[in-house]
Amino acid sequence: MCNPKSKIAIFKVCDAVIMLAALMVSIIVQTPAWQQISSVYDLLQVKLKVLNLLLLLLFVLLWYVLFRRAGLYQMRWLDDGQGEGKQIAKAVFVGSALLLIVAVSFQRNNLSWDVVLGFAGFAFMLTWVGRVSLRPVLRWLWQHNPQRLLLVGSNPRAHNFALHVMTQPQLGYHIVGYIDDPPNGQGYYPLSLTLKYLGSLQDFEAVIEREIIDEVVISLPMRSCYERIQCILEACEQQGIQAHLLSNFFPLRLAHARTTDFDGIPLLTLSTYRPSRWSCCVKRAFDLTLALCFVTVFAPLFVLIAVLIKLSSPRGPVFFVQTRVGYNRRHFKIIKFRSMVPEAERLQPELEAFNEANGPVFKIKRDPRITPLGRILRKLSLDELPQLFNVIKGDMSLVGPRPLPVRDVQRFGAAWLKRRFSVKPGITCLWQINSRSHTDFDTWIQQDLEYIDHWSLGLDLKILAKTIPVVWRGSGA
Repeated sequence: MCNPKSKIAIFKVCDAVIMLAALMVSIIVQTPAWQQISSVYDLLQVKLKVLNLLLLLLFVLLWYVLFRRAGLYQMRWLDDGQGEGKQIAKAVFVGSALLLIVAVSFQRNNLSWDVVLGFAGFAFMLTWVGRVSLRPVLRWLWQHNPQRLLLVGSNPRAHNFALHVMTQPQLGYHIVGYIDDPPNGQGYYPLSLTLKYLGSLQDFEAVIEREIIDEVVISLPMRSCYERIQCILEACEQQGIQAHLLSNFFPLRLAHARTTDFDGIPLLTLSTYRPSRWSCCVKRAFDLTLALCFVTVFAPLFVLIAVLIKLSSPRGPVFFVQTRVGYNRRHFKIIKFRSMVPEAERLQPELEAFNEANGPVFKIKRDPRITPLGRILRKLSLDELPQLFNVIKGDMSLVGPRPLPVRDVQRFGAAWLKRRFSVKPGITCLWQINSRSHTDFDTWIQQDLEYIDHWSLGLDLKILAKTIPVVWRGSGA
């Protein structure tokens, strides 16, 4: 539950960028030396002294402290903005006064009275306009892409928590429903809210199997439900679902515990994989940037492959589209260049007896459905190129566990296998760079879980770098 924290982080970055922009604009407008700059080239020729950079960094930190002291990073103002203008004015006034003191102390001639006054005006106006503009955008994003939450328990603490979530839609959470045992075996204990009852505590695994659940909040009495809570936490741990306790936590083999703040409500969070929202944003920006670059660079290759597919197999489409299981078992349509005959999926049941892969996956080394051109595309992994559009859309990442067909996932026997769905699937992964098709199913899954447990942006870069020579050699395809 990191929506409030991520919202605060976005406002902090926005305020810092606005402050720097206001300072730069005020200097350019008021300083004759800067007025001589008539092009971007001239701007790049301006030399920045180390002392100026240090003072600028110091002022960014000071600006953050002033806004924090003014309470401008409290959720009550980030949500509705009432009284925000007055606090911004106070912070800008103090910051401008300190800027003038610094200018006099360090003899910064380009920070005169008129520059500082211009900065104060620009800073106040841009900050206020920026926050007013940013707030509805964030609210829309949060409300139209909510995290799906399951509530375990129906006691007064659960009621208060659910009421808080339901009355704060800007937090970006939707309560799917709740589960609890019936008192004395008669009926169920209803929450006095419009929440859907999904079953008893014994139905927990069936509920998370049936429903799409991103997070679970447990509000059960510790003394009487200790063992039951332990089972629920282990089930969440096995499937990579983030769990929150409104009480004590239990030691688990894989999950890590950390304290979190849900709009002022203290929680203890246990999760096997849960990077910060900032890390997720960086990974998404990285994926989107590279995917757009790759699509642009490989555009001629896309056209060439499409033409070759149509010439070699005119009856079928250029692209093969199939439903795959992605993040938290959400279904999505994966796009690949067609490398098989048009009726390949219809023929698969007839080939089940020839499956050479262990575990639930289906693979035949000499699959008769693959076309001659398809074998070349697969060997060079060129059939995977259209998945860049899945990355751009947000269904996939460049690096992550490979997305599996619904048929394979339905044959998963152990619950712990589903932990691989706790991250977005990717175009390449550890399995791809280590041995590709030569890896048995158990090793494949272990490598996926190893990636999840040790994820970092550096690991993604390492995997991407190693993917290039593997694809070039066509080894294990």
